[in-house]
Amino acid sequence: MLKRADILLMAFCTGLIVANIYYCQPLVILIAKDFKISESYAGHITYLTQIGYAVGLFLLVPLGDMLERKKQILTTTAIAIVSLLLAAISKNFILLQIASVFIGITSIVPQLILPLAANLSNDEERGKNIGIIMSGLLVGILGSRAISGTVGDLLGWRAVFFMAAILCSLLMFLMAKRFPQSLPTFKGNYKALMQSMFGYIKTQPVLRETSIINFFAFAIIMAFWTTMVLFLANEPFKFQAYQIGLFGIAGAAGALAAPLVGKISGKGNPRKNLKIGFALQLASALLFYFTGSNLFVFILGVILIDIAQQAIHVTNQTRIYTLVPEARNRLNTIFMSVSFIGASCGSALGLWLWDKGGWALFCYGITGIVFINMLIYKFYGSKKF
Repeated sequence: MLKRADILLMAFCTGLIVANIYYCQPLVILIAKDFKISESYAGHITYLTQIGYAVGLFLLVPLGDMLERKKQILTTTAIAIVSLLLAAISKNFILLQIASVFIGITSIVPQLILPLAANLSNDEERGKNIGIIMSGLLVGILGSRAISGTVGDLLGWRAVFFMAAILCSLLMFLMAKRFPQSLPTFKGNYKALMQSMFGYIKTQPVLRETSIINFFAFAIIMAFWTTMVLFLANEPFKFQAYQIGLFGIAGAAGALAAPLVGKISGKGNPRKNLKIGFALQLASALLFYFTGSNLFVFILGVILIDIAQQAIHVTNQTRIYTLVPEARNRLNTIFMSVSFIGASCGSALGLWLWDKGGWALFCYGITGIVFINMLIYKFYGSKKF
């Protein structure tokens, strides 16, 4: 059984490791100057890291049901350290791009920690524990850009990757010392393991519902964080990049809400939490639409949309972990892969809506997506599977 200290350590490790994906984003300008390439070309490392993450998510996370989970976490972290050091010492941009792909692949450790925690938690504590770890994940995402930009400006972009490698080395020591073992339950080979995932998609309606709803929820949140940069950079605000980055602090409200949502998700009918998330998304879209030049109204909308995201995501993740205990890594792979695709689509959609009709059309667009999710919720609620 997990102790409180173990859960907090897992949250800590999750936040610092997921940050590896996002460190590169504020460093693009510095990298472009160092290698004497265009900023747009230097920006390739951002999506290469994301591609690596997608590959690792699909190919490596399912192995958690076939391998001993602690050993897989430590091995993946060790490769992450090597990848970060490779990025730090890269003498040309091609080598940095290769390193970026491997940084993405090895950043799936949080998606190995979550099933580990779920597997070692009792039914009453599972939702709360997942919520706490998700708080660490969100704080890592929100804080990584600010830390990277500051360190990069002061010490250079290579120092950021050296720093990340040192942090991962410390985490590896802590995880080796404190993480409990979790023996695998799947006895077949890798091919059978991957094939079994498609069987779960066919036979688990809750997995289908949570994945589809999360697809649209992630589309909304990523559309917002992509488009809000353009909104704040133009009239009436005309903010600079570092000022826009500070709005991530408002998003930390979602991190504070995650443990509470997780605790509620472990009791009664957690599906009802989704309605709260939908209502908060609609409220945030309304606030965004009527923001005008009122910064307070906008910030309130940021807080609400992040709490809504946590209400939906933590609830759905808690639900899938109760389905097939021996297949939690595979279920998480399906769930997070679909969510990740939704996030990518949301970024593209947000930019398209902004290009076609500015902030107002963006607000209409995310409102429409919320209603689509509500229809999906109603459809699955009316079925007797």
